Amino acid sequence: MVDPRYSDSMAKLGDEWVPIRPGSDGALIAAIAYVLMNEGLVDQQFVDTHCLGFDEEHMPEGVPAGNSYRAYIMGEGPDKTVKTPQWAETITGYPAEKIIRLAREIGSTKPCCVIQGWGPQRHANGDTMSRSIAMLAILTGNVGIAGGGSGSAESVSQIGFPRMPEGTNPVKTRISFYTWVNAIDDYTQVTAKKMGLRNKEKLDHGIKFLWNSSGNALINQHSDINGTRKILEDESKCECIVVVENRMTASAKFADILLPSVTPLEQDDIIQQGYQVDQSSLLIARKAIEPLFETRSQYDICAALSEKIGKLLGQPDLAAKYTEGRSQLDWVKLLYAQARAKKSELPESFDEASKIGLFKWFPMPQKVAFKAFRDDPAANPLKTPSGKIEIFSKRLWDLNQTWELPEGDAIYAIPVHEKTWEGPCDYEGMKKHPFQLIGHHYKGRAHSSYANIPWLEQVAPQQLWMNEADAAQRGIRHDDMVKVFNDRGAVVVRVKVTPRIMPGVLSLPQGAWYTPDKNGVDQGGCINTLTKTHMTPLAKGNPQHTNLVDVVKI
Repeated sequence: MVDPRYSDSMAKLGDEWVPIRPGSDGALIAAIAYVLMNEGLVDQQFVDTHCLGFDEEHMPEGVPAGNSYRAYIMGEGPDKTVKTPQWAETITGYPAEKIIRLAREIGSTKPCCVIQGWGPQRHANGDTMSRSIAMLAILTGNVGIAGGGSGSAESVSQIGFPRMPEGTNPVKTRISFYTWVNAIDDYTQVTAKKMGLRNKEKLDHGIKFLWNSSGNALINQHSDINGTRKILEDESKCECIVVVENRMTASAKFADILLPSVTPLEQDDIIQQGYQVDQSSLLIARKAIEPLFETRSQYDICAALSEKIGKLLGQPDLAAKYTEGRSQLDWVKLLYAQARAKKSELPESFDEASKIGLFKWFPMPQKVAFKAFRDDPAANPLKTPSGKIEIFSKRLWDLNQTWELPEGDAIYAIPVHEKTWEGPCDYEGMKKHPFQLIGHHYKGRAHSSYANIPWLEQVAPQQLWMNEADAAQRGIRHDDMVKVFNDRGAVVVRVKVTPRIMPGVLSLPQGAWYTPDKNGVDQGGCINTLTKTHMTPLAKGNPQHTNLVDVVKI
């Protein structure tokens, strides 16, 4: 497993730990590609027939010579740097001889399955890093075969039961999920060329109303809490914030109107799940107790609002259109009937199904992704402009020429090791803040849910992971209180001194509740007090694992 941290998954499932500096995956993959090319371990037939951009003979028209993937690896591209294992060692911190051995093992194993988690894309260079990891499957020809893969995340096994109807949004303009704060703070900067605005060249006005439900992303789970807080506190910008919540979360504290909602135990629901690779399930969740005090389910809240809004708009039938004459339980029963039409083995009676509660399908039928494309790429093209795997993307090449990007940012047509702010090659930034900081999911909570449960905090306390050598150098001992800080904020947290994280890297479990003291120092240990909102160049996404910080003992 490739991870700066020796995770529990590594301890349970891994044979070998490959610790590299956060954000350096692209350099590791480039060096592996160098070995594969030099030692004849590339599936040349596959990259010739199924891919675009591997070498100069398979490039799209109109692109200058020297921009193929092979040219980049062999130092024939614009940077004139050969991507040797020795070169990668200086960036990743992983020994060159081990990179060579790893490359040979990947190149000589068939099938070889390369799976990336959901962390790589959450770096400043996540756009290119995710594509780089996929190159291991592409170069070795493991795409479209049993036991191989595309180099992406694992598949899921959703049966695809019917869901609640969603309606149609008449507004077609779309912003990146991550740029909502920008659309509040300065909407003039949210344009198609700067922030990937869709279906419109620029916004006509900023966001003036926010509805936040089923999440703690308003503050706690969004980058740069202190910066976001200043924007939300300015009532001349976002004029009304509504939060639907059953706990007084960090986000709930920023509500102009706080609507108390029920917990799962106080409502009827039907839930389908299929995140396991080979198992899917359906849960009939019946109400255990009646809603307490003035709480309502989100469905009942929206039904009541639709009635009042209908009166204001002179549309007395608006509530009926929303509910279609059904209560929440009526909808649950209808969705169950529709599910049973798809899976006849489910009990005929909803009441009988409710007594059983949980239904599982295991193992789910499996299919080999991209097999048809592998067998006949001409007859089964991919949904790319060329119909092939685009190692070189002409669309990305063009976007880099036309989009307005911040200084230092770029959109790369091929998967490269991209140097970024506060990344492993930001040596200037490390003079002030010498540690790279990442986050990780934690066993005591799901994101920020359950972070307020004292029993869970006892068995899984919030702790900063720190390498033994780094701690000794700073006179820090296990369970000491430390302050972690940068120019964006500071948190106070206990430290876990361990050999299970590489030197120079810290990890703070994400999801802890932001709890500032009177000086603005977060006593809850929320990593987003320290993260940055500088979005990724292409996807305009979340770079929350790219941070430089310092740490001192309190």
